[in-house]
Amino acid sequence: MGFRPKVALKLEHRNSKGCNFGPPYEWQVYNTLNSCYGIPAVHHKGRQGDFYILVMDMLGPSLWDVWNSLAQSMSPNMVACIAVEAISILEKLHMKGFVHGDVKPENFLLGQPGTADEKKLYLIDLGLASRWKDSHSGQHVEYDQRPDVFRGTIRYASCHAHLGRTGSRRDDLESLAYTLIFLMRGRLPWQGYQGDNKSFLVCKKKMSTSPELMCCFCPPPFKLFLEAVTNMKFDEEPNYAKLISIFDTLIEPCAISRPIRIDGALKVGQKRGRLLINLEEDEQPRKKIRIGSPATQWISVYNARRPMKQRYHYNVAETRLPQHVEKGNEDGLYISCVASAANLWALIMDAGTGFSSQVYELSTVFLHKDWIMEQWEKNYYISSIAGANNGSSLVVMSKGTPYTQQSYKVSDSFPFKWINKKWKEGFHVTSMTTAGSRWGIVMSRNSGYSEQVVELDFLYPSEGIHRRWESGFRITSMAATADQAALILSIPKRKLTDETQETLRTSAFPSTHIKEKWAKNLYIASICYGRTVC
Repeated sequence: MGFRPKVALKLEHRNSKGCNFGPPYEWQVYNTLNSCYGIPAVHHKGRQGDFYILVMDMLGPSLWDVWNSLAQSMSPNMVACIAVEAISILEKLHMKGFVHGDVKPENFLLGQPGTADEKKLYLIDLGLASRWKDSHSGQHVEYDQRPDVFRGTIRYASCHAHLGRTGSRRDDLESLAYTLIFLMRGRLPWQGYQGDNKSFLVCKKKMSTSPELMCCFCPPPFKLFLEAVTNMKFDEEPNYAKLISIFDTLIEPCAISRPIRIDGALKVGQKRGRLLINLEEDEQPRKKIRIGSPATQWISVYNARRPMKQRYHYNVAETRLPQHVEKGNEDGLYISCVASAANLWALIMDAGTGFSSQVYELSTVFLHKDWIMEQWEKNYYISSIAGANNGSSLVVMSKGTPYTQQSYKVSDSFPFKWINKKWKEGFHVTSMTTAGSRWGIVMSRNSGYSEQVVELDFLYPSEGIHRRWESGFRITSMAATADQAALILSIPKRKLTDETQETLRTSAFPSTHIKEKWAKNLYIASICYGRTVC
């Protein structure tokens, strides 16, 4: 009898999550990949009773197993070999139009011990793989964010995955960076978090830990790699050869001394003249986005309007609020937006609200339900809200709004699931605020918007905002805690004659900037105070 290689069987019950009334989604991915470098070969796919069966190459231990067998510590040479070969495998996978979506030590396996492939690296488990490139158009998939959707493993997931952003090539590489640092250090700074908000806490820690601190016990190439991949744009094509070359100095020149074969990485180097690549070569140095020094700022949004009267007040104590409002009303102005910082109030009043009447309440209760219900009965609708760190709130309700029905929610975390449910019922977010770590969201029917999206981040989501602007969205509400900033962007049903919108982030209230904007007929439309920098 001839030699028969050992095979592995992967069984999946027909009622499992991966089988949506048919064979597992993973089968489609394997069909498309068709013997991709570093992906184990599939020999047979079939069904037996209630189970779908995948017959594939039998492999050896995972990097997790190897790490454990080496007393939970790997040499820089070994981790560097893993790095360059893993980058090469991911490059081949990405060239086929897929991202893996769950890069971690358990999903990298070596070949069978005692065989010629025992030092060869493989990537397994394509159940969370998704397309970064549209199979029909060949274009990059559209950017989106769904904060209620998380795919991957919390310990190694990219920050973008935690925040529910569409997966792209940068996410696999960020997960690889955390995998490499874990194999090198034996621990990641966010291990040990528990509870329902574990993903929130881990993402917050990832974004507030600087690469210098995270890689302080690793050789310099690990920090360079982490900085490179965490600064990538959503649709950016990684320079895989350049990323591989970062680890050159750590890899043993003698092939026999390498604990992991780096065939794929060597081919990349030969094909592209890797050794001639200057790491500083092409682009200008990028602004680092995760600097490990959390900061809060004022965020202000300005819209193009016809010339009108607008007035601002800030650092207003509770006792002074009535006289500012009364004076504004006497001059034909109504409150258009409110905010709070350090338990003092800021308010913007202008002549362009279209309101006919207005009432407000300062309350020690965050969004005082009884008073709001009472005003709803009188046909007033919430037009702006602000919350203070001490839990108090300022609620402004007006007549002359287009709204026909309102609903609001107070939540200890950003309530995206509730927002998504109300969207389906024909509501849109029209006001929001925070008080300490609590969120208050107001949604209205007949808002004048045709579509709405959320940008939520532990820093100011600059890239997401610019992508939404390019798609016709404009910022219509925003709020921030000391941890996160959330912006609501909407498409109006009636096209604006001038769609110009600008944003500013300032450490102090932007009083001088507002006056400069007025000179260009740009008027403040929204303002809040909170986290913008990690």
